[in-house]
Amino acid sequence: MHPAPSIIAFSTFSGLGLGLLFWLGIDPTAPTGWVGFAFFALAYILAVGGLISSTFHLGRPERALKAFTQWQTSWLSREAWCSVAGLVTMGIYAFLLVFFDTQIAVLGWIGAALCLLTVYTTSMIYAQMKTVPRWNTGLTSALFLVLSVAGGALLSGRVTIALVLLLIAGALQGIWWKTGDTRFKQSGTDMKTATGLGAIGEVRAFEPPHTGTNYLLNEMVYTVARRHADKLRLIALLLMLVLPVILLLLPYPHIFGLLALVSHVAGVLVSRWLFFAEAEHVVGLYYGMR
Repeated sequence: MHPAPSIIAFSTFSGLGLGLLFWLGIDPTAPTGWVGFAFFALAYILAVGGLISSTFHLGRPERALKAFTQWQTSWLSREAWCSVAGLVTMGIYAFLLVFFDTQIAVLGWIGAALCLLTVYTTSMIYAQMKTVPRWNTGLTSALFLVLSVAGGALLSGRVTIALVLLLIAGALQGIWWKTGDTRFKQSGTDMKTATGLGAIGEVRAFEPPHTGTNYLLNEMVYTVARRHADKLRLIALLLMLVLPVILLLLPYPHIFGLLALVSHVAGVLVSRWLFFAEAEHVVGLYYGMR
């Protein structure tokens, strides 16, 4: 699928901000005063900024509010409701903590749970799509959640926890890529099933449906060369996992921790680009592209 910059930014930075809010919500000694204000402000800039960036991919951004009306059937709508509930809850929690030095632990835990639930609903927008076999797995949600809390741990200075979560995220990412490469074939969807003509023999496209491009080709039939994808996977793992782990093991954690965070975010951006670029939508069968 077409890797739109707005969606890549949204899924990366909103997850990072929500991950930071999660750790702030469950921290028994959460920061207060100006330090607390800085942490919460950063988390909200990332989370809200990421959510806003997702609207730039809409054909009619002014209709974004209508997403709230379909919560019974749409994971996008559930994401909208969860994000509002989580951000409002954490906003109240942060306001009391920063300005009144009052920590209501239960409120923090509820807000933290809602933030993780928001990340889960975001992942399910993609994981529930049977038309994209590479995404249609529980590993997609697991990967989104682990990357969110790992990034949040890095932002909040939890070095030991971040190291463990980074290793888990790296392993999950590798498994997701490995299994994803065969999921389209294993889904059993091909030209025969797409056309319903498999019973009478081999099926192939005689000619393309039309000579020009269209929305489906632009958005759903994006392709990336295998050799380029392999290189980008290696770069993503090096930036997202290997380099941050090395940096976190060095002395002066404040300096190297910041570099580890920058490297991790860059790696997640690369892996998220691949997440969309490598997604083979079954509509490509109609155009002989799969």
